[in-house]
Amino acid sequence: MSYSQIPKRKSTKVVSSIFMLIILLLLTCCNEVQNNSNKMDPELLNKAEQLASQFLIIDTHIDLPYRLEEEWEDISERTEKGHFDYPRAKLGGLNAAFLSIYVPAKFEGIDGGKDLAESLIRIVEEITADNHDKFRIALSVEDVRNNFNKGIISFPLGMENGTPIEGEIRNLQYFYDRGIRYIGLAHSKSNHLGDSSYDENRQWNGLSDFGENVVREMNRLGIIVDVSHLSDSTFYDVIKVSSAPVIASHSSCRYFTKGWERNMDDMMIKKLAEYGGIIMINFGSSFLDNDFRVGRAEWKKKVKKRQKKNELDEHDEKTQDYIKSTSREYKENKIYVSQLVDHIDHVVKIVGIDYVGFGSDFDGVSDLPIGLEDVTKYPNIIYELLKRNYSEEDIQKICSGNLLRVWSEVEDVSKRIQLIED
Repeated sequence: MSYSQIPKRKSTKVVSSIFMLIILLLLTCCNEVQNNSNKMDPELLNKAEQLASQFLIIDTHIDLPYRLEEEWEDISERTEKGHFDYPRAKLGGLNAAFLSIYVPAKFEGIDGGKDLAESLIRIVEEITADNHDKFRIALSVEDVRNNFNKGIISFPLGMENGTPIEGEIRNLQYFYDRGIRYIGLAHSKSNHLGDSSYDENRQWNGLSDFGENVVREMNRLGIIVDVSHLSDSTFYDVIKVSSAPVIASHSSCRYFTKGWERNMDDMMIKKLAEYGGIIMINFGSSFLDNDFRVGRAEWKKKVKKRQKKNELDEHDEKTQDYIKSTSREYKENKIYVSQLVDHIDHVVKIVGIDYVGFGSDFDGVSDLPIGLEDVTKYPNIIYELLKRNYSEEDIQKICSGNLLRVWSEVEDVSKRIQLIED
């Protein structure tokens, strides 16, 4: 068929359709850019960036070791993957990152959990040994302050999941000596210490007897008790048993995610604050917005159903292709930095400024708000706080002051207990 034989009306329709599609795409991109920037005030943004460089910023949960265990990258330089590396941390003003020594729940009751924890600790030790001018493991509040004054990023260590304790109370002293300064007692499944918020099997209805002894020994040693991932009843048991303040290292407010036990409800936040503790807000989109969380959960069910039907593994190429092609379904609900600050506002409203901080879950969550894509973005949170008329003093408390207070009190309780024993 020659060019002159092509039906003109059909050609016009095709061109028109393509043109309209391009226009729609351009409008979508423009709207996205506008929403992303949110017409940021340059002067206020400049002030936020100055404060980020001036204040000590602490994040209590970054899953860097597990990420590097799976695929090594030199984080002293800009990396292609992940949310954390040295250049980006410096750009965002991050001064202390509690690195998560994460041991999956599948190791409960079998060998290998303690060995994996050891492996992840060694990764951090190797990084700090090779980059002593950039990173150092921090064992105390004093270490964090000293490193900050020297321009060095601190790596305190937090264990996510108490499975590596393996029923031996002496392992707490062992891990304390290895640098662990907080322990999240359980993760996605209930274990020998207590029940998990994710597990319908509530075998202890809170802490186990051994779990209670673990909390007391953590108080004695100066290891912070982390209540993130715990069931509500386990949380209240921890509050009863612990003689030192506790933290939720990476949780958000259940007020915005109705019925989701992984986040903390208002009564729990009030009880946490009553005993001097602190909630560190998780940056994950599912933690911040209920519609996003529900949409993602429904999508995951579809993925699992398809895997089961086709007898495919989650790492199978066909499964991964399906995930890439359908994940946009739940990601259409855009989440922004302002929604993270809504959670901070909520905590401040019900208990005051002294009981909230940052627990991003960077390198652990896959979906993050627009404007909080990695560790360069802490100034965007400060910007939003300034917009809402938070004082510089209050912002400094959120950035690090509140967490340092709790950690100092845990250190003091430990000293008092050991003094009485002597």
